[in-house]
Amino acid sequence: MDERILIYEKSVSGRKGYTLPECGKAEGEILAAIPERFRRENDAALPEVSEPEVMRHFVRLSTKNHHIESGFYPLGSCTMKYNPKHNDVAAGLKGFASMHPMTPEACVEGSMQLMWELMQYLGEISGFPGMSLQPVAGAHGEFCGLLIMRAYHDEKGEGRNKIIIPDSAHGTNPASVTSVGYTTVQINSNENGIISPDAVAEVMDNDIAGIMLTNPNTLGLFESNIAEIAQIVHDKGGLLYMDGANLNANMGIFRPGDIGFDIMHFNLHKTFSTPHGGGGPGAGAVGVTEELKKYLPLPLLEKNKSGKLFFDYDRPHSVGRLHSFNGNFANMVRAYAYVRTLGGDGIREVSENAVLNANYLKELVKGDYELPYDVHCMHEFVISGSRQKKLGVRTADISKRLLDFGVHAPTNYFPLIVPEAMMIEPTETETRETLEQFAVIMKQIAKEAETEPETVTSAPHDTPVRRLDETIAARTLDVNYVE
Repeated sequence: MDERILIYEKSVSGRKGYTLPECGKAEGEILAAIPERFRRENDAALPEVSEPEVMRHFVRLSTKNHHIESGFYPLGSCTMKYNPKHNDVAAGLKGFASMHPMTPEACVEGSMQLMWELMQYLGEISGFPGMSLQPVAGAHGEFCGLLIMRAYHDEKGEGRNKIIIPDSAHGTNPASVTSVGYTTVQINSNENGIISPDAVAEVMDNDIAGIMLTNPNTLGLFESNIAEIAQIVHDKGGLLYMDGANLNANMGIFRPGDIGFDIMHFNLHKTFSTPHGGGGPGAGAVGVTEELKKYLPLPLLEKNKSGKLFFDYDRPHSVGRLHSFNGNFANMVRAYAYVRTLGGDGIREVSENAVLNANYLKELVKGDYELPYDVHCMHEFVISGSRQKKLGVRTADISKRLLDFGVHAPTNYFPLIVPEAMMIEPTETETRETLEQFAVIMKQIAKEAETEPETVTSAPHDTPVRRLDETIAARTLDVNYVE
């Protein structure tokens, strides 16, 4: 039988899975209440199915999608960790979930208090006294931070128009730079995978508005020359921006605001507990130094002299409003619940465990795959499938084979400076047994690449959808189950 019929075509005439209450009105009364132009001429073609069949249908569909609750998800840089369900419960509380964004301030003082306290927590974690929760994505936070950088230089009457970016940067960094009218100046990582002060000094001049760095960087390595780089950039009048996408390796250990960074965005949806697969929802809070606080987006949540919270719109130096309202509030609730549950010691332990797990897993797999930077890593590490490629097995093949074992693939082919790259982030929430099992699977695939490469190059074998022609799939998107 056609699988489409088994999965989708379940309607049988006369079958019902519901009972509607008595309406209490005659059919004529109901029709009279509906203007004639809105009345249907024919019954809606709704499926007629039983309740068990409906449940089985949606549960069956859910099992065809890989997610963090169904298996290991070591997606590097995107931090697909387990997110506590009680944080979702908090975000779903009626007083939060039902609040309209245009509700008068006097009626939402509790929500404003939550936002205020979250801002203080983020300031304590990062070392930045100025905070905005308005940006609704990591890239949106980058855009906001660069607008602030531009406003700072414009007020000083400086015509700076360039931003320094490392070759290991996230792709959103140069995109954000272009979006605010700047151009990028790329510098290369050194033999240790980090940025050297000399590389910065070589290009730093009066046209440079600032530098964007991710710390730890996308290789999972800590940029240990920040103090020297900050001195070079600041001496020439520039600013330092930190891409906070990898903050989950730093919390409670390293405060960017203390070492010379001027601006940073947080990915609340990654580091602070909001599931974010499929492109959202996101939250890109931005922290700045005291000097840059006046440029933050409006309205800014403030306290008056009597301690009452209010949204401040009187901000002549602000870069303006960046979102229709005040940010993705449900993400703020989740982040708040996450921080309050863990506390200061727990937040630090998150980062310590993330670093421990990454280093443990790195040591388990490095004998079977090339490790371009064999040093202590932070929350993630990058290995290369170059050895396997010589045998006819690409990194993409390895990742597709992982799907047969119920494991999601790590990030492939990024960062670009590592050939056949696999960026692996185990996160702090995975057990030692999970990491060891993943290492066993990776070793098996490495062995298969040597002895039976066709098993790897033809994978996956056991997933609902087999291998696609990726070029055609990207250019001719078809999301139907069948043609």
